[in-house]
Amino acid sequence: MGVGLPTIKSRKLVIVNHIPISKTQKFWEGLKEGKIYTTKCKKCGTIFFPPAADCSKCYSSDMEWIELSNEAEIEAFTHVLVRPAAFQHHEPYTVAIGRLKEGVKVLAWLTGAKLSEIKVGMKVKLVAKVTPEGEPTYEFQPI
Repeated sequence: MGVGLPTIKSRKLVIVNHIPISKTQKFWEGLKEGKIYTTKCKKCGTIFFPPAADCSKCYSSDMEWIELSNEAEIEAFTHVLVRPAAFQHHEPYTVAIGRLKEGVKVLAWLTGAKLSEIKVGMKVKLVAKVTPEGEPTYEFQPI
């Protein structure tokens, strides 16, 4: 008589991340208003994107909020055909790194451009928006 394998029961595992955003609340509120805010260290002048509650350069917690321009230039991009599981419901998409005129680099989706038109050095604008699901976000769009 052989020994059978035990019956294994499984259940769905759901992970929920609660990200404390109280110190960066202005950023999220700004996106809902169509504006992109970030933080700048009052002590050393370093600008952070995404916003930071504390300066990683001089370790100061004396930060101020500034509104970023939306003017950017693409420094790198990639078109994603094989999407991660969490993005399977999206069509293939393009992500880009753009340098804003303030000098900070931003990673965001690039929408509204044909892949054949996208080039390093391309001028784009950074646009705040709210998804159909009500989530605040931002993306690059061609100028």
